Amino acid sequence: MEALTLKASKREILGKKTRFLRRQGVTPTHLFGRGLESLVLQCDTPKLQRTIARAGMTRIIALDVEGDKQPRNVFIREIQREPCSGELLHVDFYQVKKTEKIKADVPIVLIGESPAMKEKGRTISHSLTSLSVECLPDDLPPQIEVDLSPLEEVEQAIFVRDIVLSPEVTVMNEPDQMVVKVSEVRVEVEEVVEEEVEAEELEEGAEEGKEAGEKAEETPEEKSYPA
Repeated sequence: MEALTLKASKREILGKKTRFLRRQGVTPTHLFGRGLESLVLQCDTPKLQRTIARAGMTRIIALDVEGDKQPRNVFIREIQREPCSGELLHVDFYQVKKTEKIKADVPIVLIGESPAMKEKGRTISHSLTSLSVECLPDDLPPQIEVDLSPLEEVEQAIFVRDIVLSPEVTVMNEPDQMVVKVSEVRVEVEEVVEEEVEAEELEEGAEEGKEAGEKAEETPEEKSYPA
């Protein structure tokens, strides 16, 4: 797999003033790691966006920091965006050592087709969207593919124990945790309770009686007078 590289320079602008950087096409970034003094950096926004699209949060990036002799091996740890516009606001990088194991959540991607889905009225429930693993940085898979073709009947499921990874990768999830399942679509029909119908009829009858009484009060009574 092609190595990803990205350049970063030291950043002197901090706090609310970083909005001026963004206007110039520069994104504030932050580098940290175990036993490492954190660094405030900045990256060219278009290049950073392309790197994010390719690396996600599971591929090593060779971060070429201004003034360093060698690139640093980093993962993207956190991405902050403006909620409405999606504008890139800030990115955190986490530096790793290739000789030390790391823990990460790797996205699960469903592939193939389930024979059980050829019939109408069925649906696939994707219960687990990522797998927690531990391994060396170079052994970390960018994604975990789960093939749906073994699901031939309704109520069949694939569990964590069914996913086969390389021996170098340790899965942290419980083996019995369900990943995906084929289910029958159930159409719930609301049952009309007889008591509710009777109550409504009684209420309507009471209202009609009330209206009739009010009309009777409005009609003058006939009186007889002596001749």
